Amino acid sequence: MSLRNLLFIALPVFVLLFSSVGYTQIADSPDENIAGIPVNYTEAKVGTINLPDLLKTFDGQPVTDAKTWNEKRRPELLKYIETQYYGRIPATAPKVTWEVVSTDPNALEGKAIMKKLAGHMGSPDGPAIDVTLYTPSDAKGQVPVLTNLTFGFDFGGRGGARRGGTGGSARPGSPAWLISHGYGYATINYSSIESDRSGQPNVNIARKLALAPGQEAPAPDEWGTIAAWAWGISRVMDYYQTDPSVDAKRIAITGTSRLGKTVTWAGANDQRIALVIACCGGEGGAALARRNYGETIAHLVAPSRFPYQFAGNYQKYAADPSTSKVDTHCLVALMAPRPILLSTGFTDKWSDPYGEFLAAVAATPAFKLLGRQGIDSDKYSNVGEMVGHELSFLMTKGGHGSTDWDLWLKFMDTYLKPGT
Repeated sequence: MSLRNLLFIALPVFVLLFSSVGYTQIADSPDENIAGIPVNYTEAKVGTINLPDLLKTFDGQPVTDAKTWNEKRRPELLKYIETQYYGRIPATAPKVTWEVVSTDPNALEGKAIMKKLAGHMGSPDGPAIDVTLYTPSDAKGQVPVLTNLTFGFDFGGRGGARRGGTGGSARPGSPAWLISHGYGYATINYSSIESDRSGQPNVNIARKLALAPGQEAPAPDEWGTIAAWAWGISRVMDYYQTDPSVDAKRIAITGTSRLGKTVTWAGANDQRIALVIACCGGEGGAALARRNYGETIAHLVAPSRFPYQFAGNYQKYAADPSTSKVDTHCLVALMAPRPILLSTGFTDKWSDPYGEFLAAVAATPAFKLLGRQGIDSDKYSNVGEMVGHELSFLMTKGGHGSTDWDLWLKFMDTYLKPGT
């Protein structure tokens, strides 16, 4: 039976069965060894994957209507992923006070108004979430805003947008280019929220401020840095609700690599976020954890690498991801019915683009249940072909961090423009 038949006809069964055989994506290549852990790049070695049934509750109740999804299934999935994967936000998380540090009414050759924002954590003079916001100077009202969680080194690479000219000559993805298409554009410097150093605890900014007296690290079910960065996005959402130039109901977020994981989790958590474009999130993001291909949970939580990005509880699934009650199709489904685009790079075998595609296919029933559409077919998409609807998948030409701003814009225009 085909993958599509299993997914769309046999939904009542406890597991969804995926076989990698016949769905070859990137050409097989020799295995590697990262942090002392083997890395598989051969599709035939992946085998058959048994996924938890998205539309069956943990106690075995079928989910056949939106009410059951919204009142039982979605909350239990959210809580499980929160406490077992990324970590819950403690009640002691710092309060954020927003300040407009400066304003340039003639930014981008007069096409935009630029504001430098500081979200002070803990006190009005505490460490600040660093945000730059551009809105069109000729806007007749509030505008939708694409918010890019960035690595902070410049506007280029890893899904960022380089500074450019104005109008049609602006580089795709640049602030000027987005302004010319009627959008606002904002960047959040992720490292202003929490630090990010391999092999280190990284309890330095927001998470440090949240520690109780005598506490040296977050509890095993409390926030890793991905949850902290996502928390920071939500605090920016708080600011948007106070800015008369911003349509706070039409906010899109994007990020790449570990920040692709972050925006996926932020969108799942904060339903004020209208649309997500997750670029190359890979393992720990949308790529199926049960697929032993490329990076795995074991690689992520190796002591010398990135255990700090996740809750301490995430370590439990390194040896056998199938012991988890969920997989990443459940994470993607938490966005439903809001739009999400999983954008991947064709040669990014480490991040497993095909694993993200399978997660999107398996998340589609939640979108359908809520009256939206997802992936129409189990046929793997071609490079440069965006497939799906409110839930879409795109494999771009290139490797990790590759983008296709024209298709990203098409996705935003479809779901964020007035009247959509």
